[in-house]
Amino acid sequence: MQKSPTLKEIRPHGSKTFPCAVYRTQFTGKDSFVKHHWHDEIEILYFFGGDFRLEINMEQFLVQSECLYFINSGELHSIVTEKSGSLGEYAIVFNPSVLNLEPSDAVQLQLIQPIQNGKLLFPRVLMPEHPAFLSIRDTFIDIIDFMKNPPVKENVQIEGAKLDGDQIDDLTSQLYIRASILRMLSVLFGYQMLIPIEKNNNKRVEEIKAVLTYIKEHYKEKIYIRDLAGLINMNEQYFCRFFKKAIGRSPIEYINEYRIRQSVHLLADTDLSVTEICLECGYNNIGNFLKEFRRHTQTTPLKYRGTN
Repeated sequence: MQKSPTLKEIRPHGSKTFPCAVYRTQFTGKDSFVKHHWHDEIEILYFFGGDFRLEINMEQFLVQSECLYFINSGELHSIVTEKSGSLGEYAIVFNPSVLNLEPSDAVQLQLIQPIQNGKLLFPRVLMPEHPAFLSIRDTFIDIIDFMKNPPVKENVQIEGAKLDGDQIDDLTSQLYIRASILRMLSVLFGYQMLIPIEKNNNKRVEEIKAVLTYIKEHYKEKIYIRDLAGLINMNEQYFCRFFKKAIGRSPIEYINEYRIRQSVHLLADTDLSVTEICLECGYNNIGNFLKEFRRHTQTTPLKYRGTN
């Protein structure tokens, strides 16, 4: 299946000249989540505690203590809190191009280029008991601390907060981050934790991506289960089981959830009336829209708009 450009997260990470960004996600309670998404960049996640369910390429991982996870390019992933009071997580998201060296350089040929081509993958997880953990974690934290207090105030994005703008443009910061990521890479390579692979192709993951993209592009319209199932050549009954196993909720639940998320954005960012937003988000019945909105937000659209 050929990938569409719309099958991934659109948000740019960093700038065109230095595609790297640092984020912190803070969760508000049980069942808070980072929705399913994917991107070309590599992501390193640092959990400093809490109770999370991390899903990567339809495989679930329970996070209950300090650890590091690695998300390779194109991997579908999401995070859900399992308990109230879960701590947040930090993420460094970068395109391997920030590490580029001379084309003939041995490191470029044997490490950077295979990573860029998807032929060399980062490990899935690094736990505290592994001898490489402390070195990787400390380097990760060094990057976070450096971004909080850069020698020249430049732009760094953190989800849920904002530090000094949007991009990392000064050479000092770029050099520090590039050197730090290369240091982590050298530790992983030294412990033989980078995974060579001939072909990174998970048919089921690509099928789910195709369905999620279709929903994203057609949520304003009537969406039929038969059409979603037909995208990946499944019958409706099997498709519904497959989707729920992959995403954790039924196709209808996911569609309603996606539509309500879009309505929340419209309430916050536009002056459209509730009826106009109802129609814009694929609901033809205002009663159904208000019912779903309350179910997902525990409030009404007007009250939500008045408090945000």
